[in-house]
Amino acid sequence: MPTPAYAAITLGSNSFNMLVARTIGHQPVIIAKYKRKVRLAEGITKDGVLNEAVMARGLDCLAMFATMLKKHNIDAEHLAVLATATLRMIANADEFHRRALPILGHPIEVISGMREAELIYQGMVATTTGQGRRLVIDIGGASTEFIVGDGNSVLFKTSVPIGSVLFNKQFFNTAPFQQLDFDDVYHHIFTVIEPHVEKLRNLGWHSVLGASGAVQSVVSVLAHREVSEVITLEVLIGLKDEILAQPDAKLAHIDGLRSDRRPTFVSGVAILLALFEHLSIDALHLSGGALREGVIHMLAQRLALPPTLV
Repeated sequence: MPTPAYAAITLGSNSFNMLVARTIGHQPVIIAKYKRKVRLAEGITKDGVLNEAVMARGLDCLAMFATMLKKHNIDAEHLAVLATATLRMIANADEFHRRALPILGHPIEVISGMREAELIYQGMVATTTGQGRRLVIDIGGASTEFIVGDGNSVLFKTSVPIGSVLFNKQFFNTAPFQQLDFDDVYHHIFTVIEPHVEKLRNLGWHSVLGASGAVQSVVSVLAHREVSEVITLEVLIGLKDEILAQPDAKLAHIDGLRSDRRPTFVSGVAILLALFEHLSIDALHLSGGALREGVIHMLAQRLALPPTLV
């Protein structure tokens, strides 16, 4: 008899994701994926309130997830719903929770940035082969997590307010884009990560993995062009030059850039450029998984425990 299906829903500041899995041979096997670029952080006002239009966009996505939960016969005890930076920071988070509860029939757990970093690393380890010490960088819509680990052990983790959706509003709200915009991002990022740079450099790493939409966007462009999918400083400088040559924010002339990835592409490239330079990164590879995979593995382990141990 097959094991019951279970689902992990993650509410990020850029994308909402849902994974459905079954345990086969003691490992979660993904049987369905659902994703929508809600860009929740886009709706944060100067007063720290999430505006109605974007809140409605998020709730509409939850309604779609609820339909898929019914389709896959997911019980409430086989569901985890976690939210990250935007729901950590907005002043009207209680309203979002109140309106979301009858839609999903399940409360939303808002996790800390440090817990998010742990789950991102677990998702990477579960999906990405590799040896030696690894630096994992997850650039989200409103926060970025840095994790250094060896095998299953986390040696360092932190979460900082760097995000592609937030930076769009702060640095790239007027096109055509200018070198000055990239310079502003470079200097701003240094002030944010400076307290952690010495620790990161002292720990060191053998390889760097990116677990985010920003990295996926760059890799998808490289894949379309049939060149190496390893991100380097040379690749990022080339993409920056292409961005600066665009006449407007549509980025229609960047070969291989999908329309759904355009809204956060510029800020993602700018953030990656700054991190490469400040941390002296030589090359970055796309991770096989991140937060959503970490949550599904956490849920699989929890469901595998005897009831008295959960």
